[in-house]
Amino acid sequence: MRGQPPKPVYNARSQDMPRLRASSFRALCLLLLIAPATLVFATDWRIPNAQLARKIAAATGPGAVSLEVTNRSSLSSAESDGIRRGLWTELGALGVHFVAPDQAAATVQVSLSENLNSYVWIAEIRVGSNEPSVVMVTAPRTEPAVGERATAPLAIHKALLWTDDNRMLDVALPTSSPQIMIILESENAVLYAVQNGRWQAQQTLGITHARPWPRDLRGRLVLRKDHLFDAYLPGVFCQSTAVAPLALKCRESDDPWPLVTEPTAVSAFFTPSRNFFTGVLSPGVQKQTATAPFYSAAALPREKYTLWMFSAADGQIHLLDGMTDQAATRWDWGSDIASVKNGCGPGWLVLASSRKEGAGDIVRAFEVADREAAAVSAPVEFGGSITALWAESDSASVIAVAHDSETGRYEASRLSITCSR
Repeated sequence: MRGQPPKPVYNARSQDMPRLRASSFRALCLLLLIAPATLVFATDWRIPNAQLARKIAAATGPGAVSLEVTNRSSLSSAESDGIRRGLWTELGALGVHFVAPDQAAATVQVSLSENLNSYVWIAEIRVGSNEPSVVMVTAPRTEPAVGERATAPLAIHKALLWTDDNRMLDVALPTSSPQIMIILESENAVLYAVQNGRWQAQQTLGITHARPWPRDLRGRLVLRKDHLFDAYLPGVFCQSTAVAPLALKCRESDDPWPLVTEPTAVSAFFTPSRNFFTGVLSPGVQKQTATAPFYSAAALPREKYTLWMFSAADGQIHLLDGMTDQAATRWDWGSDIASVKNGCGPGWLVLASSRKEGAGDIVRAFEVADREAAAVSAPVEFGGSITALWAESDSASVIAVAHDSETGRYEASRLSITCSR
């Protein structure tokens, strides 16, 4: 949304009504005729525009400024363009004129964001070589909260991959011929291949570790292009060799674990003695390098940014957009979430676990818009508690591992979105 606005007019404004030139008055009349609803809606932004302009001008002073406005909210392009033009006008009236960044005495980056109750506009201001300062204004959201969305009915397809008495931490299915499957256990990574229509164990690779595992053990498999896979466990990193027969080399490590590999790679540091992530991110969500300690994460790409969601250890869902960290407390989600491409249309969905009273866990698909979540699928049920929910490398499906406390068995399944009829 970078661009050069028209040169502002520095007429003193009347306390009662702005003065309009004849050409401006004719343009306004035409706009009233062709788009009255849009104009009425745009006037709602005059107060926050004026508030933000005063705060920016107080930091920059009158003079040459570079201005960039990025829409990270649910506002439409037309609405955000109207806000940008209004901000130009307000700043122009305060003696600010706009130039290219290499000619500016100050640079201003405005982010149009939102939380569950308000629009939040944040301006990062840098004057010369000084440290940047941040100012912010809020505007109430007047639209109703998002409920069940009018969308094509979706379903979660659950395909059982494997059941075992041994503890399963994660499962990966590389794209190969013949098809193989990797199962990450607490002490081994086991490779399976299809023989006579059934999975048969082909090779067991031992995992070496100097310290005992924490009680609630977690692990992560990540497929690689230059070798078969990496395995992440608390305080331990393992890497497979590239050619058969495979070997697994493990070492002590505090390297961050990859959360997702598509569309943007973000990793997080795991707490070796516990079962959650510390909240420190690498490389971070744009300017945000940390959030609350969390169990799992999901990434939802937008047009100009990615909305990250973290299922925090405090029971809240934290939403990061690169500028703000907002907490949603009303969502009845469990500790396991993952993002997946919508197999029935554009966009991305969140698969979130929750507890079904008197039974095992369930998983539902949610569409997240305007910082509100709406369920778009019926729940899929599990025979026990979900212990892992990881998006696969192509983000087209999710691996779910559940543990039945009564039988002690583990069940691994692949979840994907299908169009129900």
